[in-house]
Amino acid sequence: MIEKILKKYFPMIRTEQEVLTEVCQKPALDALYKSWNIEQQKEFLDFCTGVKGCKLLYDPFFKQVMNPDVHPERLEKFLSLLLKKKVKILQVLPNDSRMAAEDTLLAMDIVVELEDGSIANVEMQKIGYAFPGQRSSCYSADLLLRQYQRVKTDKQTRQIKFSYRYIKDVYTIILFENSPIECKDIPDQYIHRGKIVFDTGLAVHMPQEYIYVPLDIFRGILQNRGIKDELDAWLTFLCEDTPEMIEIGRPQSHWL
Repeated sequence: MIEKILKKYFPMIRTEQEVLTEVCQKPALDALYKSWNIEQQKEFLDFCTGVKGCKLLYDPFFKQVMNPDVHPERLEKFLSLLLKKKVKILQVLPNDSRMAAEDTLLAMDIVVELEDGSIANVEMQKIGYAFPGQRSSCYSADLLLRQYQRVKTDKQTRQIKFSYRYIKDVYTIILFENSPIECKDIPDQYIHRGKIVFDTGLAVHMPQEYIYVPLDIFRGILQNRGIKDELDAWLTFLCEDTPEMIEIGRPQSHWL
């Protein structure tokens, strides 16, 4: 049975009857459960009984599992694979961005400062068309301005003359649950990396970089050719909730 797949790895998983018995014995839980519609009740029971895994894209789940304050090594590994370089999280920054404050469609967002002073902002966007390139640029500019203000204040406090060369890279990383049409126009690619370059080859470093990850396109590719590397396993972990795919994407010894 499907639910037995996850129970091999999580023996604390219970049967539906055991879950419902506990819920009914606690009036507050029972009232809450009965306030949900049938679809919500089924989703809850599927989580608890191992019929489906938790959707890691949900903000509470993601921040619990990938919380950089508690388990920095997890997000460090994921970012290292995405950025193609080894990174170490120096600190988690408060999400005081005006851009994020006005958004109600973001499923999750985490902003971290890396050891080299660069900043990475990881966003999960449910609806792709609501996050066009112009908006990505605004988010990136917001990160850059926040870094500028922090660096300038730090240098002034230490009585060091400020230079724009102190500004480090900022990475805007967008995970799309439902990707925009631009991503769907390239159905054989699920990671898009971009930055500003000059057509003459002028070697001026521009600190803003972008990574788009359309997870719906990744899932389609995954069905056809399976997991090929550790980054694929991480993306599978984030976007798949079927026990069969969770088992396939479990850590392999040569990745550890």
